[in-house]
Amino acid sequence: MLKYRDLSETNELYQLMSHPTVFPYVRHKANSPEEYLFITKQLLEEEQLGKTISRTITDDWGQPIGTITLYDIQDGAGFLGTWIGVPFQGRGYNQSAKFEFLKELFFEKDIHTVFLRIRKENEKSKRAAQKLPYVVDATETNPALYEEINAGETKFDLYKIPKDLFYIVSANDQSNEEEQAM
Repeated sequence: MLKYRDLSETNELYQLMSHPTVFPYVRHKANSPEEYLFITKQLLEEEQLGKTISRTITDDWGQPIGTITLYDIQDGAGFLGTWIGVPFQGRGYNQSAKFEFLKELFFEKDIHTVFLRIRKENEKSKRAAQKLPYVVDATETNPALYEEINAGETKFDLYKIPKDLFYIVSANDQSNEEEQAM
């Protein structure tokens, strides 16, 4: 489901990322496989410096299908960015990848808040975020950050995933699964 980023997968990921319905929503856009390789190298360097955490999303057979990344990490918080190639959308990979990635961030790394900055016109991503029981609207709780991300021409909705809410929801889900197994 998730694996550490690997430079050998950049050609496959570039092909998926360059699709016209995916490309506009990718944070680091590349116009060639070589440029995507360079961007991935930079991302790996940022991860070594603690500014970013990035993983490759894989399908059931271990093939790369997208990426999930926590960007701009500061004081235990960062912004989540995810994209999945068109042939793999709508199959549950997004929700599963987010859950696994959040477990890593909250329980293995020193992260306590994950923000989601979603373009106002990106209805598909907003629906996906709102399906997750641990995502809350952060517009009113983080007004300065909301203003900051909307200072430019592109406008965003702001959501967040607090570690404590994620823990409560995931513990409750685990408890429900154990009850159903009995």
